[in-house]
Amino acid sequence: MKALVLVPTRELATQVLDTVQECGRFTNIKAAAVIGGVGYGAQRESFQKGVPIQVATPGRFLDHLRHNAMRVDGVEQLVLDEADRMLDMGFMPDIRQILGRMPRERQTMLFSATLGPEIQRVAAFALRDPLRVEIARPTLVAEGISQVVYPVQQTQKSELLTTWLRATQIRSGVIFCRTKHGADRLAKRLKGLGFSVGVLHADRTQGQRTNTMDDFREGKIQILVATDIAARGIDVQQISHVINYDVPQHPEDYVHRVGRTARAYGVGDAVTLMSQEEQSYITAIEKFVGVVFPRAMLPNFQYTVPPQLTPPKPKTFKDMNWRRLRGRFRR
Repeated sequence: MKALVLVPTRELATQVLDTVQECGRFTNIKAAAVIGGVGYGAQRESFQKGVPIQVATPGRFLDHLRHNAMRVDGVEQLVLDEADRMLDMGFMPDIRQILGRMPRERQTMLFSATLGPEIQRVAAFALRDPLRVEIARPTLVAEGISQVVYPVQQTQKSELLTTWLRATQIRSGVIFCRTKHGADRLAKRLKGLGFSVGVLHADRTQGQRTNTMDDFREGKIQILVATDIAARGIDVQQISHVINYDVPQHPEDYVHRVGRTARAYGVGDAVTLMSQEEQSYITAIEKFVGVVFPRAMLPNFQYTVPPQLTPPKPKTFKDMNWRRLRGRFRR
């Protein structure tokens, strides 16, 4: 093994492997994937054959490493892709163990959408005298994406979503949920209402995940209901809509979710359903991306509580100081 690429999800590993194989089509360079959810046999065989490039998820690769299925003392290039996502998913202990067995003399490349303090600590132990290259602001959202927020009570989200779906021409869309159980419940409801739906999350087997993605790419299913496992692993060019059924708690996740549409300088729509409890998340996202999203309401929809269509006015430093001083005078 000469090169190792570590990625957070199986979908991203498959995507990276396809790219490597495409780039090396007219060469003798070989690559293989080392991911969970599939058998160990073919992966061990790739090690024995000396396949030079391995694209792996940390957990499965460390499992092979613990069983001495391969040697890593010949690794010359190491890539940590989507390092921020691997950090969020709790892979850093595994990565530390993997790095501890790697040769000290190697080239290491770390790719991350954000460079917060946690990622800088990862870089500190993974890299030596690194050169930082920034190709785009991490808050950047593609210009072709139209973004809108629909305020609605949490109890009416599914009803509003189905009404909106019936009134909208969707070529292909991804609906993001916060939890696996929530994704399953929503997918089951939409299927029962006659929508063409697939579901993607970590509890699905690798075969199910692969088949779902293949069907989505080929247009056999119109809507993909997914958790954030898909936000950085979907590479489908013709996604027309991204719907945030649950508002992401981290602004970076919003950027990655909506980035599934308007690929390759295209256009797309990002729709977010926001309950009152999620207002603080939207405020944080708006601050992160530097845009205040327009609020909208669905015509003829029977809201239990009228939606608030005026975004809350952001607090300024001056306002906060005046309130603090006014409180002192009252005391």
